[in-house]
Amino acid sequence: MAVVALAGGLGAPGATTAALALLMTWPMPAGHRVVLAEADPDGGAILPGALQGTLDNSRGMRNLAVAARQGQGQLVEAFWRQLVDVTDAGTRDRLVLPGLYDPAHASAMEPVWRPLAAVFAGIEQHGHDVIVDLGRRGATGAPGVLAQKADAVLLVARNTLRGLQSAQVRLEALRESLGGVTELGIVLVDQGPFSKEEVRKHLGVTVTAVLPWRPKEAAVLSDGAEQPRRFESGELMRSARSAAVRVQELVAIRRSRLAPPSTDAAGVVSGAR
Repeated sequence: MAVVALAGGLGAPGATTAALALLMTWPMPAGHRVVLAEADPDGGAILPGALQGTLDNSRGMRNLAVAARQGQGQLVEAFWRQLVDVTDAGTRDRLVLPGLYDPAHASAMEPVWRPLAAVFAGIEQHGHDVIVDLGRRGATGAPGVLAQKADAVLLVARNTLRGLQSAQVRLEALRESLGGVTELGIVLVDQGPFSKEEVRKHLGVTVTAVLPWRPKEAAVLSDGAEQPRRFESGELMRSARSAAVRVQELVAIRRSRLAPPSTDAAGVVSGAR
């Protein structure tokens, strides 16, 4: 299981859309669940976007601020009450924690981010993957602790000149704040002329996954638009399934790197002979 954070940059590169695509295509063993948490301090987009305002603002990230002041136990209970099932069949295995509906509430959330990171780590140990949408600013500042405690942070960027310039600035800030402990990668939205290899060389970071530039398909996720024919088997969702697998592989690499060395029956550390 994993905790993965997605961050954007200037120009709305599509971090929330990418996060939703991963949520809907995330491979899970039976009995496991995946949660998408909107932790963008500039406000959430899923309730008025993908969910088309079918739910009011009574549930979401803001409610955790009061619970956090009452202790970690209350925060955990409140967290589960805020989750929204986004599956058509009501299976509650793909869930969303809606974000702030008013950016003015971001200051009240500052004491919440660190204990919330602990909540994510706790449920991850019990069969839940967590995808954190940090938006354009959330990877730095107070919500940045969610990135620091994640297994992997993925910067969503378009392969245009403007997109790569923004990504370069964001990556410099992320490298400084993460300190090399968390795996860092790029989810590339293929809108521009630069190849995956050119982006890797320019930014000095692995391109973990590539999503196609498909505005009509993306609008289903970002704005709740009517699904085009064969949406689930379309290029965007096919690429998202591949991306989800690659993200899980990135997390596995980190877990392997951080795992303590094993010992044999004689107590000899493997690889030390």
